[in-house]
Amino acid sequence: MDYISIPGYPEPIPREVYLQMLACKGEHVPAIVQFLDWQDRLDHYVMVLECPSPCEDLLSFMVRAGGRLTEKTAKDIMWQATEAAEICSIRGVFHRDIKLENFLINLNTLEVKLIDFGCGDLLKNSAYTDFMGIYCETSHLLHANLFSSGTEMYFCPEFFHTGEYYGKPATVYSLGVLFFAMLCGNFPSVHDLDQINERRWCKDGLTIGEIFIRPTVVLNDRKQNECFDKRIE
Repeated sequence: MDYISIPGYPEPIPREVYLQMLACKGEHVPAIVQFLDWQDRLDHYVMVLECPSPCEDLLSFMVRAGGRLTEKTAKDIMWQATEAAEICSIRGVFHRDIKLENFLINLNTLEVKLIDFGCGDLLKNSAYTDFMGIYCETSHLLHANLFSSGTEMYFCPEFFHTGEYYGKPATVYSLGVLFFAMLCGNFPSVHDLDQINERRWCKDGLTIGEIFIRPTVVLNDRKQNECFDKRIE
């Protein structure tokens, strides 16, 4: 288990617990699942969180809806998902695992809540070079099957190409993949990404608009690093 030492706490506490506490600190944000309590045991820890009822994860909700969502429903969910990600960032939390499975949706109100901070970290301005202890040594392959989903499908391309990435651009990219998946019922393929980057992507049945990925330059104290910033307009 991953523990972290925090000023003001006599003993290290689980990283996931601390990140959840930070994300919920301050004014209540409905789009983030609320932290109620926790207990540390000899070989595990227990977290007590709110549970909206009736609810299910967003992937299951999409399956029951036929594999994709209407533009209106996807838009409403994206407003909430973006708010959750923004508040986490403001409060110094890098969730690092934004995906369909990590949102609970209330079946009556369609309110969503971001859950599962177990892959997260404290947000920093410098680059990250691993993902939960995994270092990238090979090129990233994009897949198109929504239902063989995994965290890597939402992860920013620069990690798989350069071995490092930045928290805020990585969060924005994962939100873009989330939106694409809800609208299209699959993950963006390499061809999709090329078309998006050239601003030529379109799909039958969707309102004419623009989704694109453009390279941006992120500066830190040591060097310049090229990363990909997902934008949706």
